[in-house]
Amino acid sequence: MKIALFLLLTIGAAAQTERSQAVEASTANLPAQKIGPNDLIAVSVYDSPEQTRTLRVGADGMIRMPMLKQKVKVEGLMPSEIETAVAGALKDEDLIIDASVTVTIAEYHSRPINIMGAVKRPVTFQAVGPLTLLEALSRAEGLTQDAGPEIFVTRMQPGPDGVPVSVVQRIETRSLMDAADSDANVKLAGGEEIRVPEQRKVFVLGNVKKPGAFVVQDGSSTVLRALALAEGLTPYAGKQAFIYRREGGATSNSEIPVELRKIMNRKAPDARLEANDILYIPDASGAKVALEKILMLGSAAVPALIYTGIR
Repeated sequence: MKIALFLLLTIGAAAQTERSQAVEASTANLPAQKIGPNDLIAVSVYDSPEQTRTLRVGADGMIRMPMLKQKVKVEGLMPSEIETAVAGALKDEDLIIDASVTVTIAEYHSRPINIMGAVKRPVTFQAVGPLTLLEALSRAEGLTQDAGPEIFVTRMQPGPDGVPVSVVQRIETRSLMDAADSDANVKLAGGEEIRVPEQRKVFVLGNVKKPGAFVVQDGSSTVLRALALAEGLTPYAGKQAFIYRREGGATSNSEIPVELRKIMNRKAPDARLEANDILYIPDASGAKVALEKILMLGSAAVPALIYTGIR
């Protein structure tokens, strides 16, 4: 019975060693970085197969080694430092006096980089080694045509009292993509959130020659500028227009009447348009066709209405 149990333990330990060696072989090229929660590490103790295995770092930043009563703190340590910590723990509990420990990285899970917004493929991936903002954006297959003038990089940094605080860095899109500014191509180490807002737009619908969404420069535009981008009015356009705007935390759009003909004849000041405003020009009868759909769904519904040709 004892011999059978011994053989069973030996076979299990040998299988675990083979699995650990396979993991080490497949991840030998991963660069060494400080370990964090949920990372997977391969621990090998020379001439001690029962201690050789892959271990997932807990949420508390600790690992539990076989036969050790106490967990080993590994969060924030480099692999070489973990080797020393494990060897020390084995010695302190009189298991192995002079252990030869090797630690390699199997998987990183503590350094996610999230990319969202106006990119072709929003993605979350693990930062394996240092990388640049351009390299990260390439993982998202680059920016879309709707990408705005700025990219926001958010990362956690230690605050004055030691408590991590969120810090946002603004990167000019043109400096990064066109000017190849090295200062704009910031270094990333994992844990960052990259957000690429879309360009600010106003939407022009109704009796204009070219309904559409038009980019707002410097945060605002005007009715006359928007009409110029929409290539002017149709012959049946009414004398009055309406601006639909959602203020702050409001749940519905406010309606702002605009004396369109007076503005065009320079008898009234040009009205200002803000980002996400909807400028609607009804026909001469004043009927607001399909406007209920716009007000119910907000500016998100506008592109669909534009492409269906609704006036």
